[in-house]
Amino acid sequence: MHATAAPHRSKPALSFWQIWNMCFGFLGIQFGFALQNANVSRIFQTLGADMDALPALWIAAPLTGLLVQPVIGYLSDRTWTGLGRRRPYFLAGALLASLALVAMPHSPTLWIAAGLLWVLDASINVSMEPFRAFVGDQLPVAQRAQGYAMQSFFIGLGSVIASLLPWLLEKAGVANTANPGQVPDTVRYAFYAGAVVLMGAIVWTVLRTREYPPDTLDAFDESAPLDRPPLERARAIRFGLLWLTIGALGLAGVAWQNLPRELYLLGALLAIYGVALLALAASKRDNGFTQVMTDIYAMPLAMRRLALVQFFSWFALFAMWIYTTPTVTAVYYGSTDPASADYNTGANWVGVLFAAYNGFAALAAIVIPWLARRFGLRGSHLLNLALGGLGLASIPFLPNENWLLLSMLGIGIAWASILSLPYALLSDSVPARKMGVYMGIFNFFIVIPQLVAVATLGYALKHLFAGDPAKVLVLGGTSMLIAGLLALRVPEPVSHRVQG
Repeated sequence: MHATAAPHRSKPALSFWQIWNMCFGFLGIQFGFALQNANVSRIFQTLGADMDALPALWIAAPLTGLLVQPVIGYLSDRTWTGLGRRRPYFLAGALLASLALVAMPHSPTLWIAAGLLWVLDASINVSMEPFRAFVGDQLPVAQRAQGYAMQSFFIGLGSVIASLLPWLLEKAGVANTANPGQVPDTVRYAFYAGAVVLMGAIVWTVLRTREYPPDTLDAFDESAPLDRPPLERARAIRFGLLWLTIGALGLAGVAWQNLPRELYLLGALLAIYGVALLALAASKRDNGFTQVMTDIYAMPLAMRRLALVQFFSWFALFAMWIYTTPTVTAVYYGSTDPASADYNTGANWVGVLFAAYNGFAALAAIVIPWLARRFGLRGSHLLNLALGGLGLASIPFLPNENWLLLSMLGIGIAWASILSLPYALLSDSVPARKMGVYMGIFNFFIVIPQLVAVATLGYALKHLFAGDPAKVLVLGGTSMLIAGLLALRVPEPVSHRVQG
């Protein structure tokens, strides 16, 4: 593909290897992301964190996504350099994330580790967000499910290797235990390898792909026009006051009832959104802030309905990432002491399980384009999420730890679907010139459920589930089943509707 290709009504189809090269960078991104997901709770507990404090320490992941992705999406829509539109952000994020991976296992205190998680997650988001828009930029509508499925394949492949690394290193003789407050060598060396893989994979995509210039991309735009008019100032004021009032009442209620401090986050987010709407109504200038806020209001119908699907899907995933290690080590290894050999053996087995579900996801990504053609995007997503919900809810109830691989099969199928089909549904409904900002806004519906999880799961664990993390996983499985049912409400793009 050449960046100077003459405009056509539809983008030319890309070859298998062109799609491979443009998605290969996701191998590195997910390598770092999987190391984070499988090991950060372990690092936090090693440095002295209590189990019910884990969600609050994980707050970096959703908050950085909430702040970073819309900004990067907006900026990358308006960037054109010698490296193109999206690729400069791939490189910058990869460099910062690699440095954070090297530093995190050496954190001397819990708070330094939490700070490095902010840096790591923000940097991964800087690289990840333009990759979603990159597929929409480069591929015609008919190939987008294939493109996002290829991303899912690399996500699965990278996660398999990354999640297995501590376990493999232990088998190779690397120390898997350390003095109290010290991160084991297996985790440190895995993070070093992650830095190398992350940087190398991004560089491959940067060097092996080209991008359409903005004018050419606009000429190719195949998307339907947005189906909602710009926001009226009076309406913005009414809704701004409404959300500000709800947020303020929520903050007052948390303080009055002496509820957990994490719940302040939810009230603050609602109040901030209300203030942002009031600022939009008062603004007399057209700038980045007003454009992004107007785009939020003008979200297409498919995106508004996908928001609920994403909410329940990612709430389930966040519950799984936080509480699988405490559940598996307690239920199947009989230990809650992070310094014990049994706990660390169980934590390594969680790494194997996470590798397994990502491996299953890589295989499922090969089948997903066929499923989308046969059952449509919505029907396929319902089926996949139902399997994932059953897999997640089953984790505490199986005969022994080896049976957990069956749970991972369902979770892996759902994971591949979550990483591909919602983006295929979304990219067909937004204009090319706004692909980056809408992919960034779409990340709100990944971030918000994670923030809700941060604000509520610790409280639920302590006060509703009697400190039993297994019950949080059952809640997560139920949430994923709900997401599958809600997928049926999302409009099916014409090019993907089941014929006959």
